[in-house]
Amino acid sequence: MSATFIHQFNSGFTLFLSLLVEAIPFLLLGVLFSSLLLWFVDEQKLLSYIPPHPLLGAFMGSLVGFLFPVCECGNVPVARRLLLQGVPSSVAIGFLFAAPTINPIVIWSTWTAFRDQPEIVILRVLFSLTIATTLGWLFSVQKDLRPVVQPAIARALPIIDPPEPPASDVAASPLLQSGTYFLGESEQPLRLESLPAWKTQRLLKKNQVKKESVTVKPSLPPWKTIFLTPTKERWSSMLENMVQEFRELGGVLVLGSFIAALIQVAVPREFILNLGQSPVTSILAMLLLAGVVSICSTVDSFFALSFSSAFTSGSLLAFLVFGPMIDIKTIGLMLSVFKARAVFYLVILAFQLTFLFTLVINLNFS
Repeated sequence: MSATFIHQFNSGFTLFLSLLVEAIPFLLLGVLFSSLLLWFVDEQKLLSYIPPHPLLGAFMGSLVGFLFPVCECGNVPVARRLLLQGVPSSVAIGFLFAAPTINPIVIWSTWTAFRDQPEIVILRVLFSLTIATTLGWLFSVQKDLRPVVQPAIARALPIIDPPEPPASDVAASPLLQSGTYFLGESEQPLRLESLPAWKTQRLLKKNQVKKESVTVKPSLPPWKTIFLTPTKERWSSMLENMVQEFRELGGVLVLGSFIAALIQVAVPREFILNLGQSPVTSILAMLLLAGVVSICSTVDSFFALSFSSAFTSGSLLAFLVFGPMIDIKTIGLMLSVFKARAVFYLVILAFQLTFLFTLVINLNFS
């Protein structure tokens, strides 16, 4: 073997190990924190405090990721569960695209990697939050999700607006049927079984206040009611979830670190520099790389850091913003919930918004 090959191999192996050593602690912490919150926080009670307005709901849904710090491997199952519980689509879509980035572990890891460039950390959070909120708001135009989700999901979705009962038919009156009912906003009887879980929670709370108008019972603050009591079964499930997540995400981390080291060593330095310094091609290259590499958002900042000397700030932001939202494995998971047309629109919108935002950074601040 030639001396050049040995030198390249040693350099690549050193870079590979350095990426792993820097990233593994954050991966472990992310898996631990994610499992704790997923198993000990009641998302139904938490989401009952989200405003019903589509734009505000999308914004608050994006922020919910701060309490459910799942990466792009776990955001799709959680968003699917939220949709099946009857949570508004704006909230679920906002969470779907923001959760992998808008969470404390990812923000901390990004700060650790780009401590000398704090604007990267701030802009990553700002762009991710803006894009996720925009996508959730736009998706809320589709009131009935059944045409855009897979048939199995469509059959399981709750009925948002149950049909009004005939006024003249006494036999069809809902008051004569079995079930639990309350008076809604229009003072008409509503069947709780036909309502989404988050609406049921609000309605129960409202009627409970009416019932207790004479005797006021002490209650816990709202933020305390979302936490579940730890049990032996929950601890056991949490440990199983941690092992499974670390096994899956660890493999992705090793593969992503290997690809980063291989690109740095195998691709000619001149080609990387020419590609990375153009305000347009650098962004397109990093967007493509983010979609292909599919590295976990908990540690992707260390991957991007290895390209910081050759690529523009806008292109690094494009990788850090777009990668957690859209990559190969995420698209596969999204297709299990949404139809191909809906996934295509979501991918294109996320791509365009990321490109425009990061291009402004390249043209004005690089």
